[in-house]
Amino acid sequence: MYHTVVIGAGQAGLAMGYYLKQLKQPFIILDRAQKVGEEWSKRYDSLVLFTPRGYSSLPGLRMEGESQGFPSKDEVARYLNTYASVFDLPIQLNTEVEHVWKENNHFSIKTNREEFKATNVVVATGPFQKPRIPDFAKNLSVDIIQLHSSQYKNPADLQKGTVLVVGGGNSGAQIAVELSKERETYLSISQKMRFLPLKIGNKSIFWWLDKIGILKASHNSWIGRRVQARGDTIFGSELKGAIGNGRITLKERTVHGNETILQFKDQSALEAQNIIWATGFISDYSWLDIKDGFNDRGTPIHHRGKTSVPGLYFLGLPWQHRRGSALLQGVGDDAEYIMHDIQIRS
Repeated sequence: MYHTVVIGAGQAGLAMGYYLKQLKQPFIILDRAQKVGEEWSKRYDSLVLFTPRGYSSLPGLRMEGESQGFPSKDEVARYLNTYASVFDLPIQLNTEVEHVWKENNHFSIKTNREEFKATNVVVATGPFQKPRIPDFAKNLSVDIIQLHSSQYKNPADLQKGTVLVVGGGNSGAQIAVELSKERETYLSISQKMRFLPLKIGNKSIFWWLDKIGILKASHNSWIGRRVQARGDTIFGSELKGAIGNGRITLKERTVHGNETILQFKDQSALEAQNIIWATGFISDYSWLDIKDGFNDRGTPIHHRGKTSVPGLYFLGLPWQHRRGSALLQGVGDDAEYIMHDIQIRS
């Protein structure tokens, strides 16, 4: 019987582990990966964070390197692995959680290896669970190479010909810029793009956002609501430059596709040989058999990660409390909040 079982050994699960050690109660972190940091290692080769190292550290351990510089995805993977080792966190890898339910005053956690019981469960699986791909993608020709951004590694994954990147977030922006250097590239977006520089002077934009209070604004504050309403901001100038010099052609939202033809909101069409779906992810909690913790849309009901189900918590969700709740730089604050609530329940 564990005091707490944490599901997920990514940045959220590791931050939770850091604080749970302070309670001196038995806990374990479960993850299906073979190695801590594996999910970061599997992302596309050129991925670089738009948050600098100074804003990309978990509690208790600073990420090495120039604080205003931007870490690569492999650097983040190594950092997470080091973090788990430095704090000697009790992590069991190669463990897939299949079913979680509550009976009496404890939770049962069934995995592919064994069953665990715990007083508390922290779901730290994060927002990147199941790729979101539109249904009409099934109507497209098998001759088109289709990859979700989580599957794409580098341009060698694609065949010759035109590429359409669908999705105007930072991942879509970085991938489109990379591909535009060697092939005809189109970028489909659903809303007007907004850009911010990575640096102003010799300071990262996140240093300035911190100073003016945006990073500390809660999700229900006036500033927080305004930032959420504006949607994704593209950090850096590379995409803007590639659009300006014609290397990337913008298209409106992709609404339909059949065989090799993609159709857009403005009724225009494009024949593409490659598609990158940078369309984000959807949450999958089908293994969590606790109905009271979710609304009708399947979204967790919580206040800063604490649910109405005693002992059930979520960690690492977008805007769980602040803008950075799903990022390295913000997840620690929410983990500490949950730790204190668990301590009160003990």
